[in-house]
Amino acid sequence: MAGPLSGVRVVDLTSVVSGPFATMFLADQGADVIKVEPPVGDMTRRTRPPIDDDGQFSPMFISTNRGKRSISLDLKRPEGVEALRKLIARSDVLVQNFRPQVMERLGLGEAAVRALNPRLIYVSISGVGDSGPYAGKRVYDPIIQGLSGFADVQAQAGTRRPQMIRAIVADKTTSVMTAQAITAALYARERTGVGQHVKVAMLDAMIAFLWPEAMTNYVVVGREAPAGDHNARPDLVFATIDGYITAGTISDSEWAGFCKATDRPDLLDDERFNSQGKRAANATERITLMGEILATRTTENWLKRLDDCDVPCAPVLRRAEVLTNEQVVARELIAEYVHSGVGRVRQARPAAQFSATPGRAPSAAPRIGQHSREILEELGYGAEEIDGLANTKVIREVKG
Repeated sequence: MAGPLSGVRVVDLTSVVSGPFATMFLADQGADVIKVEPPVGDMTRRTRPPIDDDGQFSPMFISTNRGKRSISLDLKRPEGVEALRKLIARSDVLVQNFRPQVMERLGLGEAAVRALNPRLIYVSISGVGDSGPYAGKRVYDPIIQGLSGFADVQAQAGTRRPQMIRAIVADKTTSVMTAQAITAALYARERTGVGQHVKVAMLDAMIAFLWPEAMTNYVVVGREAPAGDHNARPDLVFATIDGYITAGTISDSEWAGFCKATDRPDLLDDERFNSQGKRAANATERITLMGEILATRTTENWLKRLDDCDVPCAPVLRRAEVLTNEQVVARELIAEYVHSGVGRVRQARPAAQFSATPGRAPSAAPRIGQHSREILEELGYGAEEIDGLANTKVIREVKG
Protein backbone atom coordinates (compact mmCIF):
# COMPACT_ATOMS: atom_id res chain seq x y z
CA MET A 1 0.00 0.00 0.00
CA ALA A 2 1.45 3.36 -1.05
CA GLY A 3 1.95 6.46 1.06
CA PRO A 4 3.79 7.66 4.18
CA LEU A 5 1.04 6.23 6.44
CA SER A 6 1.15 2.76 4.90
CA GLY A 7 0.64 0.20 7.65
CA VAL A 8 -1.41 2.51 9.87
CA ARG A 9 -4.97 1.34 10.55
CA VAL A 10 -7.59 3.96 11.40
CA VAL A 11 -11.04 3.20 12.82
CA ASP A 12 -13.29 5.98 11.55
CA LEU A 13 -16.45 6.37 13.64
CA THR A 14 -17.15 9.87 12.34
CA SER A 15 -19.96 11.26 10.25
CA VAL A 16 -20.86 14.44 8.35
CA VAL A 17 -17.65 16.33 7.33
CA SER A 18 -15.20 17.33 10.09
CA GLY A 19 -14.22 13.73 10.89
CA PRO A 20 -14.61 12.00 7.52
CA PHE A 21 -12.61 14.71 5.70
CA ALA A 22 -9.79 14.41 8.26
CA THR A 23 -9.59 10.63 7.93
CA MET A 24 -9.77 10.90 4.14
CA PHE A 25 -6.47 12.81 4.21
CA LEU A 26 -5.00 9.87 6.11
CA ALA A 27 -6.38 7.45 3.51
CA ASP A 28 -4.87 9.56 0.73
CA GLN A 29 -1.52 9.19 2.51
CA GLY A 30 -1.75 5.41 2.64
CA ALA A 31 -3.54 4.61 5.90
CA ASP A 32 -6.07 1.77 5.96
CA VAL A 33 -9.12 3.76 7.03
CA ILE A 34 -12.06 1.59 8.05
CA LYS A 35 -15.29 3.56 8.09
CA VAL A 36 -17.70 2.15 10.67
CA GLU A 37 -21.25 3.01 9.62
CA PRO A 38 -24.70 2.25 11.02
CA PRO A 39 -26.92 0.10 8.76
CA VAL A 40 -28.43 3.23 7.21
CA GLY A 41 -24.98 4.67 6.44
CA ASP A 42 -23.40 8.07 7.07
CA MET A 43 -25.97 10.86 6.83
CA THR A 44 -23.94 12.63 4.14
CA ARG A 45 -24.86 9.80 1.77
CA ARG A 46 -28.34 11.37 1.81
CA THR A 47 -27.77 15.10 2.41
CA ARG A 48 -27.56 15.90 -1.28
CA PRO A 49 -29.41 14.41 -4.26
CA PRO A 50 -28.07 10.88 -4.86
CA ILE A 51 -25.92 10.30 -7.91
CA ASP A 52 -26.46 6.54 -8.16
CA ASP A 53 -29.50 4.31 -8.56
CA ASP A 54 -29.29 2.86 -5.03
CA GLY A 55 -29.05 6.21 -3.24
CA GLN A 56 -25.74 5.23 -1.65
CA PHE A 57 -23.64 8.13 -2.87
CA SER A 58 -23.83 11.90 -2.85
CA PRO A 59 -21.07 14.16 -4.19
CA MET A 60 -20.23 15.22 -0.63
CA PHE A 61 -19.90 11.64 0.58
CA ILE A 62 -17.58 10.69 -2.28
CA SER A 63 -15.47 13.80 -1.67
CA THR A 64 -14.96 13.09 2.06
CA ASN A 65 -14.71 9.29 2.10
CA ARG A 66 -12.66 8.24 -0.91
CA GLY A 67 -10.14 5.44 -0.49
CA LYS A 68 -11.72 3.99 2.67
CA ARG A 69 -13.18 0.59 3.50
CA SER A 70 -16.64 0.31 5.07
CA ILE A 71 -17.98 -2.03 7.71
CA SER A 72 -21.61 -1.57 8.74
CA LEU A 73 -22.30 -2.43 12.40
CA ASP A 74 -25.40 -2.01 14.51
CA LEU A 75 -23.85 -0.57 17.67
CA LYS A 76 -27.16 -0.89 19.51
CA ARG A 77 -26.51 -4.62 19.55
CA PRO A 78 -23.84 -6.14 21.84
CA GLU A 79 -22.52 -8.27 18.98
CA GLY A 80 -21.90 -5.09 16.96
CA VAL A 81 -20.05 -3.42 19.82
CA GLU A 82 -17.98 -6.56 20.39
CA ALA A 83 -16.91 -6.61 16.72
CA LEU A 84 -15.92 -2.96 17.03
CA ARG A 85 -13.92 -3.69 20.18
CA LYS A 86 -11.97 -6.37 18.32
CA LEU A 87 -11.29 -3.94 15.48
CA ILE A 88 -10.11 -1.22 17.87
CA ALA A 89 -7.77 -3.67 19.58
CA ARG A 90 -5.93 -4.18 16.28
CA SER A 91 -5.83 -0.55 15.14
CA ASP A 92 -3.54 2.44 15.55
CA VAL A 93 -6.03 5.30 15.59
CA LEU A 94 -9.69 5.72 16.53
CA VAL A 95 -11.49 8.89 15.46
CA GLN A 96 -14.98 9.79 16.71
CA ASN A 97 -17.14 12.92 16.60
CA PHE A 98 -20.15 11.82 18.60
CA ARG A 99 -21.70 14.23 21.08
CA PRO A 100 -20.22 14.08 24.60
CA GLN A 101 -20.86 10.86 26.55
CA VAL A 102 -22.03 8.77 23.57
CA MET A 103 -18.81 6.73 23.49
CA GLU A 104 -19.01 6.18 27.25
CA ARG A 105 -22.57 4.84 26.90
CA LEU A 106 -21.28 2.38 24.31
CA GLY A 107 -18.57 1.26 26.71
CA LEU A 108 -15.97 2.72 24.37
CA GLY A 109 -14.79 5.74 26.32
CA GLU A 110 -11.09 6.56 26.30
CA ALA A 111 -10.31 4.67 29.51
CA ALA A 112 -12.15 1.52 28.42
CA VAL A 113 -10.54 1.52 25.00
CA ARG A 114 -7.10 2.23 26.45
CA ALA A 115 -7.40 -1.06 28.36
CA LEU A 116 -7.94 -2.82 25.03
CA ASN A 117 -5.13 -1.07 23.21
CA PRO A 118 -2.62 1.00 25.23
CA ARG A 119 -0.89 2.29 22.08
CA LEU A 120 -4.08 3.61 20.51
CA ILE A 121 -4.33 7.24 19.39
CA TYR A 122 -7.87 8.11 20.56
CA VAL A 123 -9.22 11.19 18.74
CA SER A 124 -12.32 13.13 19.77
CA ILE A 125 -13.70 15.85 17.51
CA SER A 126 -16.40 18.09 19.00
CA GLY A 127 -18.19 21.32 18.24
CA VAL A 128 -17.25 23.44 21.24
CA GLY A 129 -15.27 21.05 23.45
CA ASP A 130 -16.25 18.74 26.28
CA SER A 131 -16.40 21.39 29.02
CA GLY A 132 -17.99 24.78 29.54
CA PRO A 133 -21.65 25.86 29.38
CA TYR A 134 -22.00 25.04 25.66
CA ALA A 135 -20.56 21.52 25.85
CA GLY A 136 -23.90 19.80 25.24
CA LYS A 137 -24.90 21.95 22.27
CA ARG A 138 -25.72 20.38 18.92
CA VAL A 139 -23.33 22.14 16.56
CA TYR A 140 -22.93 22.57 12.83
CA ASP A 141 -20.62 24.80 10.81
CA PRO A 142 -22.76 28.01 10.90
CA ILE A 143 -22.88 27.86 14.70
CA ILE A 144 -19.09 27.94 14.82
CA GLN A 145 -18.85 30.69 12.21
CA GLY A 146 -21.06 32.76 14.48
CA LEU A 147 -19.32 31.92 17.77
CA SER A 148 -15.74 32.28 16.54
CA GLY A 149 -16.01 35.78 15.09
CA PHE A 150 -15.69 34.50 11.54
CA ALA A 151 -19.07 35.96 10.53
CA ASP A 152 -17.92 39.35 11.86
CA VAL A 153 -14.81 39.20 9.67
CA GLN A 154 -17.15 38.75 6.69
CA ALA A 155 -19.40 41.64 7.78
CA GLN A 156 -20.90 43.88 5.12
CA ALA A 157 -19.09 47.13 4.56
CA GLY A 158 -21.15 50.04 5.85
CA THR A 159 -23.90 48.20 7.71
CA ARG A 160 -21.47 45.88 9.57
CA ARG A 161 -24.10 43.09 9.38
CA PRO A 162 -22.24 39.80 10.05
CA GLN A 163 -22.23 37.36 7.15
CA MET A 164 -21.34 33.70 6.87
CA ILE A 165 -19.08 32.36 4.19
CA ARG A 166 -20.91 29.99 1.86
CA ALA A 167 -18.62 27.05 2.50
CA ILE A 168 -18.27 24.86 5.55
CA VAL A 169 -14.98 26.45 6.50
CA ALA A 170 -15.16 25.53 10.20
CA ASP A 171 -15.71 21.86 9.45
CA LYS A 172 -12.88 21.70 6.94
CA THR A 173 -10.42 23.74 8.99
CA THR A 174 -11.06 21.35 11.87
CA SER A 175 -10.41 18.44 9.50
CA VAL A 176 -7.01 19.75 8.47
CA MET A 177 -5.98 20.45 12.08
CA THR A 178 -7.21 17.01 13.16
CA ALA A 179 -5.28 15.18 10.45
CA GLN A 180 -2.11 17.06 11.40
CA ALA A 181 -2.65 16.30 15.09
CA ILE A 182 -3.10 12.59 14.37
CA THR A 183 0.17 12.36 12.48
CA ALA A 184 1.92 14.29 15.29
CA ALA A 185 0.52 11.82 17.84
CA LEU A 186 1.67 8.88 15.73
CA TYR A 187 5.14 10.38 15.57
CA ALA A 188 5.19 10.87 19.35
CA ARG A 189 4.13 7.25 19.81
CA GLU A 190 7.02 6.09 17.66
CA ARG A 191 9.39 7.83 20.07
CA THR A 192 7.68 6.96 23.36
CA GLY A 193 5.59 3.85 22.62
CA VAL A 194 2.65 5.55 24.33
CA GLY A 195 -0.77 6.34 22.86
CA GLN A 196 -2.73 9.42 23.88
CA HIS A 197 -6.08 11.19 23.66
CA VAL A 198 -6.22 13.96 21.06
CA LYS A 199 -9.11 16.42 21.35
CA VAL A 200 -9.99 18.93 18.63
CA ALA A 201 -13.00 21.26 18.93
CA MET A 202 -14.31 23.18 15.94
CA LEU A 203 -14.54 26.39 17.99
CA ASP A 204 -10.93 26.03 19.15
CA ALA A 205 -9.78 25.37 15.58
CA MET A 206 -11.55 28.40 14.11
CA ILE A 207 -10.38 30.85 16.76
CA ALA A 208 -6.80 29.64 16.20
CA PHE A 209 -7.33 29.89 12.43
CA LEU A 210 -8.56 33.49 12.64
CA TRP A 211 -5.98 34.79 15.10
CA PRO A 212 -2.94 35.80 12.98
CA GLU A 213 -4.62 38.57 10.96
CA ALA A 214 -8.31 38.77 11.88
CA MET A 215 -7.65 39.36 15.59
CA THR A 216 -4.66 41.69 15.34
CA ASN A 217 -6.50 44.44 17.22
CA TYR A 218 -6.82 42.15 20.24
CA VAL A 219 -3.30 40.74 20.50
CA VAL A 220 -1.85 43.26 22.96
CA VAL A 221 -3.64 43.19 26.30
CA GLY A 222 -4.80 46.63 27.38
CA ARG A 223 -4.48 48.05 23.88
CA GLU A 224 -7.56 46.54 22.27
CA ALA A 225 -9.23 48.45 19.45
CA PRO A 226 -12.54 47.89 17.66
CA ALA A 227 -12.01 45.75 14.59
CA GLY A 228 -14.92 47.15 12.63
CA ASP A 229 -13.10 49.70 10.49
CA HIS A 230 -10.23 47.30 9.77
CA ASN A 231 -12.54 44.58 8.51
CA ALA A 232 -15.07 46.80 6.73
CA ARG A 233 -12.80 47.61 3.81
CA PRO A 234 -13.89 46.46 0.35
CA ASP A 235 -12.63 43.09 -0.80
CA LEU A 236 -10.06 42.63 -3.54
CA VAL A 237 -12.42 41.51 -6.31
CA PHE A 238 -12.26 44.06 -9.11
CA ALA A 239 -14.62 44.21 -12.07
CA THR A 240 -13.04 44.64 -15.51
CA ILE A 241 -14.82 45.31 -18.78
CA ASP A 242 -15.47 41.60 -19.28
CA GLY A 243 -14.94 39.81 -15.97
CA TYR A 244 -13.25 39.97 -12.57
CA ILE A 245 -9.68 39.96 -11.34
CA THR A 246 -7.88 40.27 -8.03
CA ALA A 247 -4.63 42.10 -7.39
CA GLY A 248 -2.49 42.75 -4.32
CA THR A 249 -0.41 45.83 -3.52
CA ILE A 250 1.02 45.29 -0.05
CA SER A 251 4.71 46.05 -0.53
CA ASP A 252 6.20 49.26 -1.90
CA SER A 253 7.43 47.46 -5.02
CA GLU A 254 3.97 46.03 -5.69
CA TRP A 255 2.35 49.45 -5.36
CA ALA A 256 4.98 50.92 -7.67
CA GLY A 257 4.27 48.12 -10.14
CA PHE A 258 0.54 48.82 -9.99
CA CYS A 259 1.11 52.52 -10.62
CA LYS A 260 3.31 51.68 -13.62
CA ALA A 261 0.89 49.04 -15.04
CA THR A 262 -2.03 51.45 -14.81
CA ASP A 263 -0.16 54.50 -16.13
CA ARG A 264 -0.75 56.32 -12.85
CA PRO A 265 2.72 57.45 -11.68
CA ASP A 266 1.05 60.29 -9.76
CA LEU A 267 -0.19 57.77 -7.18
CA LEU A 268 3.38 57.01 -6.10
CA ASP A 269 3.59 60.41 -4.41
CA ASP A 270 0.00 60.50 -3.16
CA GLU A 271 0.20 61.23 0.58
CA ARG A 272 -2.50 58.62 1.26
CA PHE A 273 -0.57 55.78 -0.35
CA ASN A 274 3.17 56.53 -0.36
CA SER A 275 4.06 54.03 2.39
CA GLN A 276 2.92 50.58 3.37
CA GLY A 277 1.46 51.89 6.62
CA LYS A 278 -0.50 54.65 4.88
CA ARG A 279 -1.86 52.24 2.29
CA ALA A 280 -3.13 50.03 5.11
CA ALA A 281 -4.62 52.97 7.01
CA ASN A 282 -6.35 54.23 3.85
CA ALA A 283 -7.27 50.82 2.52
CA THR A 284 -10.88 51.69 1.67
CA GLU A 285 -9.84 54.69 -0.44
CA ARG A 286 -7.00 52.75 -2.07
CA ILE A 287 -9.10 49.71 -2.98
CA THR A 288 -11.97 51.86 -4.24
CA LEU A 289 -9.58 53.79 -6.47
CA MET A 290 -8.01 50.57 -7.76
CA GLY A 291 -11.49 49.34 -8.66
CA GLU A 292 -12.25 52.49 -10.64
CA ILE A 293 -9.01 52.15 -12.59
CA LEU A 294 -9.35 48.40 -13.28
CA ALA A 295 -12.89 48.81 -14.59
CA THR A 296 -11.54 50.50 -17.73
CA ARG A 297 -9.88 47.56 -19.52
CA THR A 298 -10.40 43.86 -20.19
CA THR A 299 -9.32 41.08 -17.87
CA GLU A 300 -6.72 39.79 -20.33
CA ASN A 301 -5.22 43.23 -20.83
CA TRP A 302 -4.93 43.97 -17.12
CA LEU A 303 -3.48 40.57 -16.22
CA LYS A 304 -0.71 40.99 -18.81
CA ARG A 305 0.08 44.52 -17.65
CA LEU A 306 0.12 43.58 -13.97
CA ASP A 307 2.17 40.43 -14.56
CA ASP A 308 4.72 42.43 -16.59
CA CYS A 309 5.11 44.75 -13.59
CA ASP A 310 5.34 41.87 -11.09
CA VAL A 311 2.07 42.72 -9.32
CA PRO A 312 0.32 39.71 -7.71
CA CYS A 313 -2.82 39.15 -9.74
CA ALA A 314 -5.16 36.47 -11.07
CA PRO A 315 -8.52 36.08 -12.74
CA VAL A 316 -11.38 35.51 -10.31
CA LEU A 317 -12.77 32.28 -11.69
CA ARG A 318 -16.26 30.88 -11.61
CA ARG A 319 -16.26 27.35 -10.25
CA ALA A 320 -16.77 25.82 -13.67
CA GLU A 321 -13.78 27.78 -14.98
CA VAL A 322 -11.49 26.27 -12.32
CA LEU A 323 -11.71 22.92 -14.13
CA THR A 324 -10.10 24.31 -17.28
CA ASN A 325 -7.78 26.95 -15.83
CA GLU A 326 -4.32 26.62 -17.39
CA GLN A 327 -2.50 26.39 -14.06
CA VAL A 328 -4.92 23.79 -12.68
CA VAL A 329 -4.62 21.72 -15.87
CA ALA A 330 -0.82 22.01 -16.03
CA ARG A 331 -0.49 20.82 -12.43
CA GLU A 332 -3.09 18.05 -12.89
CA LEU A 333 -4.84 19.22 -9.74
CA ILE A 334 -8.10 17.47 -10.60
CA ALA A 335 -8.15 13.72 -11.12
CA GLU A 336 -10.80 11.67 -12.87
CA TYR A 337 -11.62 8.00 -12.38
CA VAL A 338 -14.51 5.59 -12.77
CA HIS A 339 -16.58 5.11 -9.61
CA SER A 340 -18.63 1.91 -9.52
CA GLY A 341 -22.36 2.64 -9.64
CA VAL A 342 -21.82 6.34 -10.32
CA GLY A 343 -19.73 6.73 -13.47
CA ARG A 344 -16.79 8.99 -14.13
CA VAL A 345 -16.12 11.39 -11.26
CA ARG A 346 -13.70 14.23 -10.49
CA GLN A 347 -11.74 14.71 -7.28
CA ALA A 348 -9.14 17.21 -6.18
CA ARG A 349 -5.67 15.69 -6.10
CA PRO A 350 -4.25 15.45 -2.57
CA ALA A 351 -2.43 18.70 -1.88
CA ALA A 352 0.62 17.24 -0.13
CA GLN A 353 3.03 15.48 -2.49
CA PHE A 354 5.68 13.09 -1.10
CA SER A 355 8.82 12.40 -3.11
CA ALA A 356 9.83 9.14 -1.39
CA THR A 357 6.45 7.79 -0.28
CA PRO A 358 3.89 9.00 -2.81
CA GLY A 359 0.29 8.73 -1.67
CA ARG A 360 -2.56 7.12 -3.50
CA ALA A 361 -4.37 8.59 -6.44
CA PRO A 362 -8.00 9.44 -5.56
CA SER A 363 -10.15 6.29 -5.59
CA ALA A 364 -13.73 5.25 -4.96
CA ALA A 365 -15.64 5.76 -1.73
CA PRO A 366 -17.15 2.54 -0.31
CA ARG A 367 -20.73 1.37 -0.38
CA ILE A 368 -22.39 0.80 3.01
CA GLY A 369 -20.83 -2.31 4.50
CA GLN A 370 -18.95 -3.11 1.31
CA HIS A 371 -16.04 -4.57 3.27
CA SER A 372 -17.90 -5.94 6.30
CA ARG A 373 -17.11 -9.58 5.58
CA GLU A 374 -13.52 -8.86 4.55
CA ILE A 375 -12.79 -6.90 7.73
CA LEU A 376 -14.43 -9.46 10.03
CA GLU A 377 -12.39 -12.21 8.41
CA GLU A 378 -9.25 -10.19 9.21
CA LEU A 379 -10.41 -10.10 12.84
CA GLY A 380 -10.67 -13.88 12.94
CA TYR A 381 -14.40 -14.37 12.39
CA GLY A 382 -15.35 -17.56 10.53
CA ALA A 383 -17.74 -17.75 7.58
CA GLU A 384 -20.62 -19.21 9.61
CA GLU A 385 -20.21 -16.59 12.32
CA ILE A 386 -20.27 -13.78 9.76
CA ASP A 387 -23.33 -15.30 8.09
CA GLY A 388 -25.05 -15.32 11.48
CA LEU A 389 -24.25 -11.64 12.04
CA ALA A 390 -25.56 -10.82 8.59
CA ASN A 391 -28.75 -12.84 9.02
CA THR A 392 -29.53 -11.13 12.33
CA LYS A 393 -28.68 -7.72 10.78
CA VAL A 394 -25.89 -6.95 13.22
CA ILE A 395 -23.85 -6.23 10.11
CA ARG A 396 -24.92 -5.04 6.70
CA GLU A 397 -23.34 -6.32 3.55
CA VAL A 398 -23.65 -4.57 0.23
CA LYS A 399 -21.95 -6.09 -2.77
CA GLY A 400 -20.09 -4.11 -5.38
